[in-house]
Amino acid sequence: MKKLMDTEFFTLMKMTNGVFAAIAKPGKGAFSNAGFVDLGTELLVFDAFNTPSAARELRQQAEKLTGKKVKYLVNSHYHGDHIFGNQIFEEEVIISTEVTKEWIKEKNAIGDMETELTETTQYLHNLKLQISIEENEIIQQSLTNQYLEMTKLLDELPTLKLVLPSFTFERKVIISGTERNAELYCLGGGHSPSDTFLYVPQEQAAFMGDIVTEELHLPIFQPDNFLTILKEIQKIDIQVLMPGHGQIGTTEKVDTMIQYISMLIDAVKDAQNADILLADFVANFVVPSEYEKWKGTQGIQRNLASVYNFYAATK
Repeated sequence: MKKLMDTEFFTLMKMTNGVFAAIAKPGKGAFSNAGFVDLGTELLVFDAFNTPSAARELRQQAEKLTGKKVKYLVNSHYHGDHIFGNQIFEEEVIISTEVTKEWIKEKNAIGDMETELTETTQYLHNLKLQISIEENEIIQQSLTNQYLEMTKLLDELPTLKLVLPSFTFERKVIISGTERNAELYCLGGGHSPSDTFLYVPQEQAAFMGDIVTEELHLPIFQPDNFLTILKEIQKIDIQVLMPGHGQIGTTEKVDTMIQYISMLIDAVKDAQNADILLADFVANFVVPSEYEKWKGTQGIQRNLASVYNFYAATK
């Protein structure tokens, strides 16, 4: 692993031969990690950041570094911090699952620009108030980063264009190159309704999207599926991986995610078996020491509630 350069938006790292990670700088407009694979004669980019400016910088640096052109972009899931840079790759093949494409279309639709600008400005105003009264220092830091990132997005809203994937797959697709292949997998939805990760078998390297993050209380869509997906990933020979948020690492990050989600599930089931109400469960929950410094705009409370509600609905 080698650091190649710093840009305004990200730090560009060489993970291994032909596999590069763009690690987002906090509050600068990237908001999540992205990366690219040198397939041999062309490039595949994984995720497109939170702003077109950050995505443009990624494309320029990737093509300058390799002397090759981007042909493919992969959207790991529908969240805006991974897809709002899609317009920079509008002429290329943009790949996602059909489910992700539909959620991008539904959840990220851009309406009347004046309304969008007004609503985003109001959201930022409310966020600023929330920051000023938040007593938890870690949550306050997370809210501040959210404010900075959304301010960058507001700056680009007038020229933002929602570009949908042009090629969809269901469970697995292989993009073959002359030097290495990119294998795309979707084993269902855990963090979102549909989560795609990328594996380069020749280099034993992976881009995980938000299936794996570092010290972050990321949203949980379906806890059982999330756990199943992570356990399947454990079976793959991965030597180096890029999480959706955080620093490059190994499958130890996968193990940590499994432990975290298992802890949430066990705590919820114990509470429900004891007939403890949601409000009491969340209010009295003692955060295990290993998760005390994890970031997130709502701390662990959102995940306690979402996992509780998931199992309450399936009873």
